Amino acid sequence: MRFGTDGIRGLANRDLTPELALLLGRAAARVLGPGPFVVGRDTRRSGPMLEAALTAGLCSEGAEVQLAGVVPTPAVAAASAREGSCGAMISASHNPFEDNGIKLFAAGGSKLSDDVQAELEELIDRLSVEGPGHLPTGSDVGVSSARADVLSAYGDVVVGALEGRRLDGLKVVLDCANGSNSAIAPEVLRRLGAEVEVLHASPDGVNINAGCGSTHPGDLLAAVRRHGADLGFAFDGDADRVLAADHTGELVDGDQLMAVCAVDLRERGMLRNGAIAVTVMSNLGLRLGMKAAGIGVVETAVGDRYVLEALDEHDLSLGGEQSGHLVFRDLATTGDGLLSAVLVSDVVARRGAPLADLAGAAMQRLPQVLRNVRMASRPPDLLELIAGPVHEVQSRLGEGGRVLVRPSGTEPVVRVMVEAPDLDEASACAERIVDALGELG
Repeated sequence: MRFGTDGIRGLANRDLTPELALLLGRAAARVLGPGPFVVGRDTRRSGPMLEAALTAGLCSEGAEVQLAGVVPTPAVAAASAREGSCGAMISASHNPFEDNGIKLFAAGGSKLSDDVQAELEELIDRLSVEGPGHLPTGSDVGVSSARADVLSAYGDVVVGALEGRRLDGLKVVLDCANGSNSAIAPEVLRRLGAEVEVLHASPDGVNINAGCGSTHPGDLLAAVRRHGADLGFAFDGDADRVLAADHTGELVDGDQLMAVCAVDLRERGMLRNGAIAVTVMSNLGLRLGMKAAGIGVVETAVGDRYVLEALDEHDLSLGGEQSGHLVFRDLATTGDGLLSAVLVSDVVARRGAPLADLAGAAMQRLPQVLRNVRMASRPPDLLELIAGPVHEVQSRLGEGGRVLVRPSGTEPVVRVMVEAPDLDEASACAERIVDALGELG
C-alpha cells in the first residue's frame, strides 16, 4: 500500500480491500494517536464496507471513532480542526463509483506530511507480515458512535464565512455530482438567500460522478443558460473541489476562480503577504495575471496538501489548483468546494459584476494542451532521458509558453502539459514530447 497525492485509492474490494482498510486503521491509531477519529464517507456503494473495516482497525487499537456518515471531505477536516481530533474520509474524490479511497487528517485537520505517510506505509507493511502483536482488551478496546452534528456544524461554518452578508438576488445552479454535497450545498446557498436550481443530487451508490459534477460539467453549463442563472457550480464526489460556470454558460476553472478571489482579497487588504500558492499545473495565464495585478505566486507540487504546506510556510491566505481545489487558509485546512462557491458568489454579489467580467479582468487563459502517456515501465531517470526534447520545446516557446512533464502520483502514466499563445503550437510541442516518451517504451 502506497499513498498517492491524496491518500490511498483504488478499485474497491480488489485494490482497496477491507483487510487493507483494517490495517490502515490500526496503523493510523498507532501513528496519529488514540483519537478520537471523525470518520466520514461519500455516497459510494463500497463506503459502508470500508467504513466498517477502518473503524474495526481503529477500535482494535483502542481508538475512539465518531461516525459522521455521508459528509463532504471539508466537513471532516472542519470538525478535526475545530475539535483537535484526527479525521478520516472514505472517498475516491472524482473517480468513478467502483473506486474508493481513504484520506487521513492529523489532529487539527491538516493533511499528512510525506514523512508521516512513509511511516504509515512502513507500519502497514510490517503489520501485514508480523500481525498486530499485543492488542488492548476489555475496557481498553475502542468504541464507535454515530455523530449527527458534523454536517450541520459544517454548514454553519460556511454560512458564517460571509460574516452576515447575503446572496439575495443571485440565481445559482448547483451540480452536486450525486455526491456528499447533495444535501448540504443547496441548503447553504438557500440559507444565504440565493435562488437555487439543483442538478444530480440523488445519490444511489453507483451514480456518483457519473456524467456529472466537476469532471463532466456539460449539464451545469447547459442548465445555467437554460435557467438564465447568474452563475453555477459543479462539485466532485467528496466536494473538496469546484468548477464554475459564468452567466453565459462558459466554464470557469480553478485558476480563474483563484485569480478572482486573489484580486478581491488584495483590494480588501486581506491577501496576506501579497501572494498566493499555486501548483506547477496552474495556467501560465494565472501567473501573468497575478504579475500584472502586483500579486506574487509561490509554486508547489500537485496536490492540495502541498498547497497547504506552502500557505503555512509563507503565511499566505489563498492557494489552490486548476482542478478546483481552493484553500482559503483563514477559514479551512483543506480544499473546500462549497466554501469556495459561497465566497465566489459573494464576490459577484458585492462587486455587482458578472463572473465572466471578473474572471476576464483577473487573467487570460493561455491555450493548454494536456497529454497522458501510459507507460508499462517508467525508468527512474525518466526526466533526465527526455531532458533534450523538453529543452528543445521550451526554447521554441520562449517566455510566452511553458512545458511540464510530470509522472502521475496515482496512475501509471506520465502527464505532459504545454502552454503557448497558439493552440496549434501547443499541440505540436506536446506531440514532440509524447513521441519522445513513446521511444522510451
